[in-house]
Amino acid sequence: MSKDAYHPAPYHYDSTPYRRAGASGLLLPPISLGMWQNFGGDRDPRTLSHIVHRAFDLGVTHFDLANNYGPPAGSAEKQFGRILKRDLMPYRDEIIISTKAGFPMWEGPYGDGGSRKYLLASLDQSLKRLGLEYVDVFYHHREDPETPLEETMGALAHAVHTGKALYVGVSNYSPENTRHAARILNRMGVDLTLHQPSYSMFNRHIENGLLETATELGIGIAAFSPLQQGLLTNRYMSGVPQSSRAASSSPSLSVKQVNDPDYQHRVRGLTEIANARGQSLAQLALAWALRHPQVTTALVGASSTHQLEQNISTLKNMELSDDELTAIDEFAVDGTAAR
Repeated sequence: MSKDAYHPAPYHYDSTPYRRAGASGLLLPPISLGMWQNFGGDRDPRTLSHIVHRAFDLGVTHFDLANNYGPPAGSAEKQFGRILKRDLMPYRDEIIISTKAGFPMWEGPYGDGGSRKYLLASLDQSLKRLGLEYVDVFYHHREDPETPLEETMGALAHAVHTGKALYVGVSNYSPENTRHAARILNRMGVDLTLHQPSYSMFNRHIENGLLETATELGIGIAAFSPLQQGLLTNRYMSGVPQSSRAASSSPSLSVKQVNDPDYQHRVRGLTEIANARGQSLAQLALAWALRHPQVTTALVGASSTHQLEQNISTLKNMELSDDELTAIDEFAVDGTAAR
């Protein structure tokens, strides 16, 4: 092995309180590295390598992707695949890699949705981009009302039975359809292991039934956008930085959202609570999202190793008192800064 080869830090498992995904045997770190909008083809490969290396050094064993992550679509899997091949293949059995399919990926009638044709073709493409024989978790990325759920779940079950995925999950599913999906998979001899919904102080929809559904089914929740695409950080408290998503053409955030007086009021109130705890707003938001036992992990993006380290430092101060939760509820209002 080259002297320049990556070697994980010797302490990389020591301080991570891994959490069980529902009733399964799968353990995940409480904070995982998500690659939506952060690992596209326009990003410096060296920076991305440093972020992945640092994540693994700090006990982050779970890396979350999807077929359409980029931009352009597919580029995040390619970027991560190169890092895997060069640096992480000796540690493949210590790593959880997830990917998804469900949103538009290629032209024509078979490049979108929940059909068996699309899902299994997409999985094969993802494996090729990643340079892998299997992924640890394969999700259906969104509900597709035009495809029978039996067909969609049949494709997920096929992925497990053929060894191309070890576990399966759903993302952006309602509680009702999550239960239906779990029943179908069970008949096919496969467990539904994870649900990946958005969840944050400003997007609290999973509290309206999905948490209870997760408990009922024994599945874990992998919460994405726990920082609400940066709205739950101090990034936008003094205007809109030129380098930010809100200042760009990002479809996920706008200047109007950031300048909304209601948003500014709430984010400043939450920041005061965070400061009183000796935390940043982002750290408070992560601790808050992880307070539910059903939430196995929170997926965070990172544009630098410093940002990643700050997020993972949340784990040093996770306990929230009843008084703090009551104070947070005044400002943590569902729909804040919604488009």
